[in-house]
Amino acid sequence: MESRNSKNQKHIFDKITAMVAYKYFTFFLLLFLSVTINSQAQIPQDYKGRPFTDSIYRKGPQVVPGRVELAYYDLGGEGIAYHDTSTENEGAKLNHTKGHWRPGVPAYIAFFRENEGVDISYTKDWADFNHPNKVDPAVNQLYIGWQANGEWTNYTIQVNQPGKYRIITVYGYQDNSSELWLNGEKATTLILPENTGNWHNWTQATIGEIMFPKAGLQLLTLKYNRGSNLAYLDFLLVEAN
Repeated sequence: MESRNSKNQKHIFDKITAMVAYKYFTFFLLLFLSVTINSQAQIPQDYKGRPFTDSIYRKGPQVVPGRVELAYYDLGGEGIAYHDTSTENEGAKLNHTKGHWRPGVPAYIAFFRENEGVDISYTKDWADFNHPNKVDPAVNQLYIGWQANGEWTNYTIQVNQPGKYRIITVYGYQDNSSELWLNGEKATTLILPENTGNWHNWTQATIGEIMFPKAGLQLLTLKYNRGSNLAYLDFLLVEAN
């Protein structure tokens, strides 16, 4: 039989073990919460937009490294998720006219986000593929067009790897003095290096670099002016933090 003294010692040992385990658990829980909060707190606290989602697109925040589709700007409306100088989606409006809703193209593509102000259309056989392009865009590729000075769109993105990124895009026409802002601060100027001669003559180019100092949710703002059709931004990691 165990002596009373050995039982007391075992009881004390169990209490100490439990206290140490609790302290370690508390430490790691606080560390986890701290990392989580810090990774999410980079988005300005007063930002009321949220990642785009609808009945078809369910992926949540777009991911870096990877492709940010410009038509998938945040939800939240004028002045929050975007600013556009007209209230109509000029692309969807045009696609309701004769010849612009191409055979076999889903209404989801032809009239994408038609009740919002950002002007979105898609690449068409007779407009974008009836001539040689230096680089062809994808068939039915959504793009932002009808750009005007001072317009912008917001994107809640998930940065999985902090570091320096090269930015590559497919575009039509000429430089439009675009900028990317990260969490409310200017991050880089984008330069479309070649005038393709027309909004529907397309090419591909590296148009800038950006640094993402931290991983986690980020608010990316594309500020643009009149001059081009822009489809997406590819973020290629070139130097990890």
